[in-house]
Amino acid sequence: MSENMKVAKAAHVVGMATLLSRILGYFRDMVMSWAFGTTAAADAFYVAYRIPNLLRELLAEGSMSAAFIPVFSEVLAKGTKEEARRLANAVIARLLVILVLVTGLGILFAPLIVKAIALGWKFKADRDKFLMAVTLTRMMFPYLLFIGLAALAMGMLNSLRSFLAPALSPVMLNIMTISAVILLAPRMSQPIQGAAVGVVIGGLFQFLIQVPGLKRHGMMPRPRFSPSHPGVLRIGKLALPVFLSSSVTQLNIFLSTILASFLPTGSIAFLFYGMRFIHFPLGIFGVALATAILPTLSTQAAKQEMQEFRETLSVGIRLVFFIMFPAMVGLIMLRVPIVSLLLERGEFNRISTTGTATALLYYAVGLWAFAGVRVVSQGFYSLQDTRTPVRIAVLALLVNMVLSIVLIQTPLQHGGLALANSLAAALNFAFLTKRLRKKIGRMDGRRILRSLAKIVPASAAMGAVCWWIARNPLWDTPANTLAKIEWLAGGMAGSVLFYVIVMGVLRSEELAFLWQVARHRRRNRTGP
Repeated sequence: MSENMKVAKAAHVVGMATLLSRILGYFRDMVMSWAFGTTAAADAFYVAYRIPNLLRELLAEGSMSAAFIPVFSEVLAKGTKEEARRLANAVIARLLVILVLVTGLGILFAPLIVKAIALGWKFKADRDKFLMAVTLTRMMFPYLLFIGLAALAMGMLNSLRSFLAPALSPVMLNIMTISAVILLAPRMSQPIQGAAVGVVIGGLFQFLIQVPGLKRHGMMPRPRFSPSHPGVLRIGKLALPVFLSSSVTQLNIFLSTILASFLPTGSIAFLFYGMRFIHFPLGIFGVALATAILPTLSTQAAKQEMQEFRETLSVGIRLVFFIMFPAMVGLIMLRVPIVSLLLERGEFNRISTTGTATALLYYAVGLWAFAGVRVVSQGFYSLQDTRTPVRIAVLALLVNMVLSIVLIQTPLQHGGLALANSLAAALNFAFLTKRLRKKIGRMDGRRILRSLAKIVPASAAMGAVCWWIARNPLWDTPANTLAKIEWLAGGMAGSVLFYVIVMGVLRSEELAFLWQVARHRRRNRTGP
């Protein structure tokens, strides 16, 4: 099996596990919206939740994987399994010290953290909401300790090409949060605190679900302090820059939370729910592909197989565009039907739907860039170059800051903050691609452009189908849930089928590749 086929197979495993997680995540959001809507309690929770959510992105999908996997994969490729085990033991010892220290400081300085996240005078003027956010921040900060351990376990298993358990770990977070909101929250004087307890317990189980896999590979870590271990020193040098550059999207969203606190109540929740819808295609394919591609790129870089390296990267970029452009168009055109069907009930009213749909519109504009940044960044990290991405990340962050300040003063308000994120992500992707091309030579640019010449018009044509579905007056009423499900599910399935047919007529190379992967998987299941 070729390396590209292996990457596609791994991405499929991660994507399917992520699909389950996202479905449960939306059910979690539905439960949260029913219970708390876009009230002051919801704003307080989502301000506090920005910390564990940001840390999850930075550690589990950011710095830990990007800094640890290239070095760990190199040791596996050039050394022995025992040497790799010793490296993991040395890393976890240092990691535990850092995590315990940061968790303690986070609990101690929670009031300052909340002030930094929600600078707006309207948020701080509501004393009860501010104090509630401080309490929730303190309750959820221990999540950092557990997600740090889970991230290390994820990096080890992914390097060993074991992807299922790490991909399923977010499922535990959703299950525990849902359970806490339903079973625990009604029994608490402040029901929103039940959700915070669920987040922390979910973090613990994100690590525990990966323990059997570590034991099976003989890689269950045992902390050993080895200050002079060369691998630990190299990971340490990579970690801080990657911590910033690989998670610029999250840092931009973090800035949006600060600025949204200057807007009317509900604006923070609008942005949160809007980004949650973006995370569905981004997690199922963008993050899945980036997760699957990093170990392969790292091994190819360690062996100096640069021709194969360029081919793997080209396939990754083209597959991102093949999926993300039609997903972007679909989310833009169907934003109101999607939000209305999934969230509009209980405390989540028509105003909440309109505000969330606006955020979704402007986040969706940058969907292709959010996913593209994740894949292209892996090219730098596999080459153990973290300086270039961090410089570009800082530039993108500054651009986002300027655009956010300008656009928040327009009628777009919170929609302007989402648009600023999307534009900054596009700039980030453009500069990353340009610099990586200089570093490794050609990046198969003509092939990528030929793919785009087919993807863009096919996506636009699919958008016309989605627009027709969204025009139905059904979406203007809160009732008729069954009819809405039929219209939206049928319309989405029809739109996807239409896109696939058009791409087939245009002889899409990416569609042919995915069909080949599907046939290979089917042969493996049925046997000769």
